[in-house]
Amino acid sequence: MAQQGVQIDGDKLSCAICLDLLKEPVTLPCGHSYCMNCIQRHFDEEDQKHIHSCPQCRQTFIPRPALKKSTMLADLVEELKKTGLQAAPADHCYAGPKDVACDVCTGRKLKATKSCLHCVVSYCEQHLQPHHTVAALKKHKLVDPSQNLQEIVCPRHNEVMKIFCRTDQKCICYLCPIDEHKGHETVPASEERTERQRELNPCRGKIQERIQEREKDVNGIQQEVEAINHSADKAVRHTEKLFNELILLIQKRCSDIKQQIRTQQETEVNRAKELVEELEEEVTQLNRKDVELEKLSHTEDHTQFLNMFPSLTDLSESSESRCPTPRPLRYFNETEAAVSEMNDILQSILQKGWKKVSQKVTDVDVLLPQPEPKTRAEFLQFSKQLTLDPNTANVHLLMSEDRRGVKYVSRKQAYPRHPERFMKRSQVLSRERLTGRRYWEVEWSGYGIYVAVAYKSIMRTGDESEFGNNDKSWALRCSSGQFEFTHKKKCEWLPGHQSSRIGVYLDHRAGTLSFYGVSNTMSLLHRVQTTFTEPLYAGLRAYNFLGADSSAVFSELQLPEALTE
Repeated sequence: MAQQGVQIDGDKLSCAICLDLLKEPVTLPCGHSYCMNCIQRHFDEEDQKHIHSCPQCRQTFIPRPALKKSTMLADLVEELKKTGLQAAPADHCYAGPKDVACDVCTGRKLKATKSCLHCVVSYCEQHLQPHHTVAALKKHKLVDPSQNLQEIVCPRHNEVMKIFCRTDQKCICYLCPIDEHKGHETVPASEERTERQRELNPCRGKIQERIQEREKDVNGIQQEVEAINHSADKAVRHTEKLFNELILLIQKRCSDIKQQIRTQQETEVNRAKELVEELEEEVTQLNRKDVELEKLSHTEDHTQFLNMFPSLTDLSESSESRCPTPRPLRYFNETEAAVSEMNDILQSILQKGWKKVSQKVTDVDVLLPQPEPKTRAEFLQFSKQLTLDPNTANVHLLMSEDRRGVKYVSRKQAYPRHPERFMKRSQVLSRERLTGRRYWEVEWSGYGIYVAVAYKSIMRTGDESEFGNNDKSWALRCSSGQFEFTHKKKCEWLPGHQSSRIGVYLDHRAGTLSFYGVSNTMSLLHRVQTTFTEPLYAGLRAYNFLGADSSAVFSELQLPEALTE
């Protein structure tokens, strides 16, 4: 009969490798014991060294020791299990920096296996036992361990928040409707969660749709990269063939143009790769958000669900596809043509031909229109202060002293004759020419005005000099109650807009021209996608109707403070 005072030390029967009770224990010649599987894996890793050693004392064995189960140790382990004792918890059972720790453990805390929403406490398996055996505790709601357990407690009343205030869109406790949320619309958190749960699938559907769009963009860009490389390689071969037939001076130019093509090729390909990385990162983030939504849909903690739901389902407005649209003669084809032409040019005019070839290589622009800004602060990064060119102003326009605004007047102004002055329409161009990415705003009042952009080559007399009445200008007519966009004499009505401040965004290289109504938000009125072949100038037109005059001024814009620091 075993003596009751004898105790078995569980630490002595633990494997030094897995730190758990021995399983199929084996003893090495040095006397140390391990689990059969643990020591076999250790020896397998040392097979390449042809020397095997004990993980504890480092005694070496040649050849590899034969392993046999230790029956005595196995019996002792079974006796230990029968006494109800356990080996000391392995290191992996203790809570790490990213784990939820048991709130009851003292000293080094174990990992929590459950969190109680009623007690607002996280428990390890040992301290959780009363919740499985005590009748009153069995009714408590147990969920997976949560780091955010204290977030379900009302900071005002120190009560668990089981109610949702629809008025303030936040979780509250049962005491909050008495004071701070008195008279508000409230429902049980579980009921609100049920309604929000219905929104998960549509939200995930939008995410999946966005993922498909971005993957399509990535495929399109990769095809463009192939086209860039193919066109660039073809241009290099063509250039090299022709330049090899020329004298040494021309051979030097050949080397220069090859290098320039390769540099431009590398620039464009690098831009494409960067954009692919951005799109793939967006796909990764969307996939991550989808996984988080999937996980959230299965959580039993209503409060955690409601707290996390808004941030996980908040999707920014989907930007337009950033995959480039095909544009003719935008690879290196013109470079080849210019090189061929240069081959026929005499040495006396070689320098002139060289400049033309170099410019054509630089003009290659396969990729990619930059994404259009979304907020006014983002637009203001491209703001440009504009002034008016008095030499272009019609005689019925009275110009302000700072040359930023005009007003229609019946009395003709005594402006000197000038070939660039508009003769028949009361309109004017800016002094500054517009290339690259530019943004400006126009404030207007009165009966109506035109906000326009135009080439310098626009006619100055006749009906075709009117903004929008030709192929050299694009105009937005603003009048009380309506807007109208005009180009090449074709008008498009834009109903339902009211704004006395118009924002104009131009991306000359991408061929994008956008008009916005500016108030507290940016409201898109009309967008043009085309190819601009000349620098543009901002234009204003003010006119009179039945005695009602109008005026317009280029707004003075300032960058947000955050962008000027």
